[in-house]
Amino acid sequence: MRINFLSSFEPTLFQTLKTYNREKFVADLMSGLIVGVVALPLAIAFGIASGVTPEKGIYTAIIAGFIISFLGGSTVQIGGPTGAFIVIVYGIVEQYGVQGLAIATVMAGLMLVFMGFMKLGSIIKFVPYPIIVGFTSGIALTIFSTQIKDFFGLTTPKLPSGFIEKWIIYFQSFNSVNLWVTLIAIISVAIIIITPKFSRKIPGSLISIIAVTIGVYFLNKYTGINGIETIGDRYIIQSQLPDIKQIPLSLESIRILFPSAFTIAILCAIESLLSATVADGVTGAKHNSNSELIAQGVANIITPFFGGIPATGAIARTMTNINNGGRTPVAGIIHAIVLLLIVLFLGDLTRHIPMACLAGILVVVAYNMSEWRTFVSLVKQSAATRAILLTTFSLTVIFDLTVAIAVGLVLAIFAFLKRVNESTEISHSTGHLDLSDESEIQSTVKDDEYLQLPESVEVYEISGPFFFGVANKFDEKMRLSRIHHDIRIIRMRKVPFIDSTGLNNLEMLCRNSIKEKIQVILSGVNSEVREKIERSEIPHLIGEENICSNIHLAIERAKEIEASTKLKI
Repeated sequence: MRINFLSSFEPTLFQTLKTYNREKFVADLMSGLIVGVVALPLAIAFGIASGVTPEKGIYTAIIAGFIISFLGGSTVQIGGPTGAFIVIVYGIVEQYGVQGLAIATVMAGLMLVFMGFMKLGSIIKFVPYPIIVGFTSGIALTIFSTQIKDFFGLTTPKLPSGFIEKWIIYFQSFNSVNLWVTLIAIISVAIIIITPKFSRKIPGSLISIIAVTIGVYFLNKYTGINGIETIGDRYIIQSQLPDIKQIPLSLESIRILFPSAFTIAILCAIESLLSATVADGVTGAKHNSNSELIAQGVANIITPFFGGIPATGAIARTMTNINNGGRTPVAGIIHAIVLLLIVLFLGDLTRHIPMACLAGILVVVAYNMSEWRTFVSLVKQSAATRAILLTTFSLTVIFDLTVAIAVGLVLAIFAFLKRVNESTEISHSTGHLDLSDESEIQSTVKDDEYLQLPESVEVYEISGPFFFGVANKFDEKMRLSRIHHDIRIIRMRKVPFIDSTGLNNLEMLCRNSIKEKIQVILSGVNSEVREKIERSEIPHLIGEENICSNIHLAIERAKEIEASTKLKI
């Protein structure tokens, strides 16, 4: 089969420019300016929380934001660093350093490009919802736990990456709470919460940073209160473009970092496509999921060469873009240019931002990510849903996202197979067959409520998928039938598909039936299932003439076999 890779890649920007006009540009310009200013504190906060310097978060927002808007498949998607990556990025930096993070990010970008070209965009959407809620809520709790030190101004030793170990140190250090720092953090949270009541276009995080930074500056200058740590006390932000860095890829580093890269790729794919889908629901547009994956991949391949961290579609910034009138990818490109200008000309001002204010912003981000109402709702559902949700959540918090997603997917697969197995039913009929639910072609026999069966015939009907889990059900059902019949009709009109294990089990059933001198007739096999059966040994074992299109022909064939057997006797 020939695959046209280029057909998967259709940047939305090039389509929108065909009908672009001055009115759209003005709307995109205003939205891009606002989103660019809004993205600055978030980029800084996510960079610091991820264990890297704040400018790396800003570089990511600039470079990845530009590429995602330029090449993406959504009209309004805004890309950049997000809270979802904090946990995985922090863990990689702690274990493998910044260089290890760069290698993992590039590998993840290559995986995303591959997924896009292979048209896997729609498949990502089938990740079970309890897994998404589980790891999102787990990430939220982890982000919250990383901000406790800066929120309360605690004096602690270097914090470990482990969730439980981190909280042990917090409890041991709680006597060092700085009341001024705590007050600043609480005020920051309060401003963010109150702002939407007055303005829905300008986010509270921006107002919080401006107001709190000015307040702390005057407190420091005129009252002598100087125990409130700022970004400048901890980091040096360079107001210049980053240098291009070398990323030494090797087979050893690829092997070690492959699990982390895969987690980044899956997380990026899920979050970006969820964000694009939410945006579609608001704007009425439809994104190209494969182009979006390719754009995300290219962004994550290029950004690490400039010191950036993993990036994806950001739901909060995307919604800010929509709410402020942005309707084409030009708004996203303008947002990246605005961030670049801020870094080059106003970057020095960011050093005055209090760390407690950033902690307050991230606490609100964590709360919004937690989806606690949805979490509680899912806990009240089936045992399988509850197990998948709580397992994914717990593993995300206690271990890491790589383990959580892998185990969560395995549990989801087993739960799905269990449900499919339970939905597949096998019935057994002798003497007569109930036709009240008949749906097969009845061109040879008049419709009756019951169809009389010859004494030598038994009918087994499979309702549901025929896969490996059904084999035991079939064996149990046949063991219950103690009367010997010479002809066994297996009715498959309600079998939508059969897998390789189910096909093998059906073949073994035919072989065992032959040993017992029982003739097998298949009835009502659909075209897809029949195609698989014809590629097996089953037609040679039972004969092509014993694969019938409906039950009436199968009964007629059974009568022919019965008659010929009597003649031989």
